Amino acid sequence: MEMDLDAEPPPAWEADYVLVSDTDQLRELVAEISHQPLLSIDTETTGLNPRTADLVGISLAWETGKAYYVPVRALDGDPVLSLEDVTAILGPILESPSIAKLGQNIKYDLVVLRNHGIRVGGVRFDTMIADYLLEPGQRNHSLDAMSQRYLNHTMVPITELIGKGKKQITLDQVELDRVAYYAAEDADVPLRLYEILNPLLDESPQLRELFDSVEIPLIEVLAEMEFNGIQVNTKLLETMSQEFGTQLESLTASIHEQAGEEFNIDSPKQLSVILFEKMGLPVIKKTKTGASTDAEVLGELAKLGRSDLPELVIRYRQVAKLKSTYVDALPQLVSEKTLRVHTAFHQDVAATGRLSSADPNLQNIPVRTEEGRKIRSAFIAPESDWRLLAADYSQIELRVLAHFARDAALQQAFADDLDIHAQVASEVYDVNLEDVTSDMRRSAKAINFGVIYGQSAFGLAKSLGIDQQDAAEFIESYFTQYPGVEGFMDDTLRDCRKNGYVSTILGRRRLVTDVRDQDSLKNKRQRNLSERIAINTVIQGSAADLIKIAMINVLKQLQTGNWTARLLLQIHDELIFECPEDEIADLQEMVVHEMESAAELEVPLKVDVKTGPNWADCEPV
Repeated sequence: MEMDLDAEPPPAWEADYVLVSDTDQLRELVAEISHQPLLSIDTETTGLNPRTADLVGISLAWETGKAYYVPVRALDGDPVLSLEDVTAILGPILESPSIAKLGQNIKYDLVVLRNHGIRVGGVRFDTMIADYLLEPGQRNHSLDAMSQRYLNHTMVPITELIGKGKKQITLDQVELDRVAYYAAEDADVPLRLYEILNPLLDESPQLRELFDSVEIPLIEVLAEMEFNGIQVNTKLLETMSQEFGTQLESLTASIHEQAGEEFNIDSPKQLSVILFEKMGLPVIKKTKTGASTDAEVLGELAKLGRSDLPELVIRYRQVAKLKSTYVDALPQLVSEKTLRVHTAFHQDVAATGRLSSADPNLQNIPVRTEEGRKIRSAFIAPESDWRLLAADYSQIELRVLAHFARDAALQQAFADDLDIHAQVASEVYDVNLEDVTSDMRRSAKAINFGVIYGQSAFGLAKSLGIDQQDAAEFIESYFTQYPGVEGFMDDTLRDCRKNGYVSTILGRRRLVTDVRDQDSLKNKRQRNLSERIAINTVIQGSAADLIKIAMINVLKQLQTGNWTARLLLQIHDELIFECPEDEIADLQEMVVHEMESAAELEVPLKVDVKTGPNWADCEPV
């Protein structure tokens, strides 16, 4: 690509950034803001966790190129306004629903301001979320990246002010005039981006609707959950840490005994030497650095039955990971202010539209292992007469599949509230429902979920431990019994080839390339990665859309009714609440209604509810 050397350079960045130095000036600004339709806001703090960071200042902008910074903490000697004055003067404007608010990752600012008693109203736009919907192929939706991409402007990097690593300082330790420019730019740039992104959203009515009706209202729900946090039993975790430590010592001793020598189990290189050179086990897979010892390889080696070592190493890695990620990390993440853990929920990470969480990531706690159960038992209700309530969508992805596939047999099974895996086994094996064995049901369950993830006969054979030919016949029989499923898949891939993307039930897009022409394939059951992603995104992404709608509606009910109950967490298809015992029955009724009526599908949505003193010991109501 040749560069046009005569092209005009980008225009210089014209900006008028003002440091607010007293309450009179702030009151004048508020008087002016009260007549504005739109206000860009940003908070500067001492840290990344909005629940524990201290407020350093607030930035405001309502016309591009002009922004104001209101400092409440700074270096000694620098003039600041008192936090009390700032919250009293700015509070009513920030809370007013009639003045639309916008920001970049505005959820963070909502939590920070809520710490100081301000519930921001009128949130209408988030540049990060807009870019996430408009540019699903982009991985970076940061303000710096968007400023560069859309405005050709390089923002002042935060590291220029606070440094990095061990010598990093906080913003209230930086000269006020430097902070003021940096902070004001953080309110100005989103306003400039809004003028570009908002018209782009208008070009796609479906994305506009998804943005306005789901993603923006969801910000308040996520801010609420982050603000609430969840109580954690730190004493139990300390005991657990010792138990896990003892378990690791025992596993280490067994591994060294099997190996006939001591070595560093955490070193793939040393483990590789033991497994493949000393013990002579076959190399299953190679990487750039040598023979692989990943979980899949260890699983294959364990199946050979020639040594207990691979299985012991799998076990060791599982326990070590849970100990470091959760058992030892959770107590460090408990807020000194609230004595609770406040996970961060991200709307802009997963390409399917699912939420992710971090610090801690609660989405990855194993559900079915004893260790995972123990960790969940550390998440507790706050008082002895309170309970946790967990409401979980039953088979939501299979119900979404049945909705899209419009397959009469599959839809009837859900309409009759049958055990879907047993029903599929009955159809595929051609036996009566009462004659379905546990092995038949297990096979049917594997194919039900295998369909969602585009599993091949080879993959199904591997997961069930059966012959590949039998697996292929099983898959063939499944598609014969449920022809609508295959039709849905073919339609999805055809549309994806034509458009270059797939869409969820609410119109969320994901770019997918390399979807092949089905007519030219010898084996149309063999899906490549792109094809598996395309089908899975439609199903998983649509399920994510539905739970987001449910969350918005549930919070609306909690805010308008006379509830003490609080929404705490969303984990995949499950919502977790805390509430007094005397509210359980009413809360269950309300939550089930809102979740089951989140959308009108071709099949009914179903929600299972459990309650208990902790997350692990929740039992059906």
